[in-house]
Formats: sequence, C-alpha cells, structure tokens
Amino acid sequence: MDDISNLLSLADKMLWVAALVAAPVLIASLAVGLAVGIVQAATSVNEQTLTFVPKLAITALVLVMFGGSMMGLIGDFTQEIFAQIANISQAERVIR
Repeated sequence: MDDISNLLSLADKMLWVAALVAAPVLIASLAVGLAVGIVQAATSVNEQTLTFVPKLAITALVLVMFGGSMMGLIGDFTQEIFAQIANISQAERVIR
C-alpha cells in the first residue's frame, strides 16, 4: 500500500510541476492575446498575423526570462522521481 501512496504522491506533484512550468507562458500569452483582441475590436482590424507575432514574441521573452527556473524545477522533480525509483527497487530487494 505504501508504493501506491508514493506513486499517487508523485503523480500529484507531477501535475503541480507541469502547472508551474506552463503557467508563465500561458498567462503571458493570454494577456497579450486579450490586449491584441481588444485593440483589434476597437480598430476593426482583423489581421491573423497581428495576434500571432506578439504572442510568439512574448512566449520567447518569457522562456528566456523564466526558462532557467522552469528547467530547474523539472530537473529537481526528475531527480526526485529517480530517487523514488531507486528506493522502491531497494525495498523490493530487501523483501525478496
């Protein structure tokens, strides 16, 4: 039963890490898309590239600014997963 709780704990943490990694990019893209949409509605300009280029630029900027911390978060979680795998395999050896 302990293995199942460890796996569920890791799955829960995985969802949080995924949300923390994706949130800055998604929030920035949403804000820029909303601002561009408001400007397009006010000026009646319906150009498709007008929404794509600013979103692409802000996504690149956010990845440059927060990419290191995002990778650090993913790296720490990966190390934790491998440590848990090692603990589970050692526990299996002790049982057998």
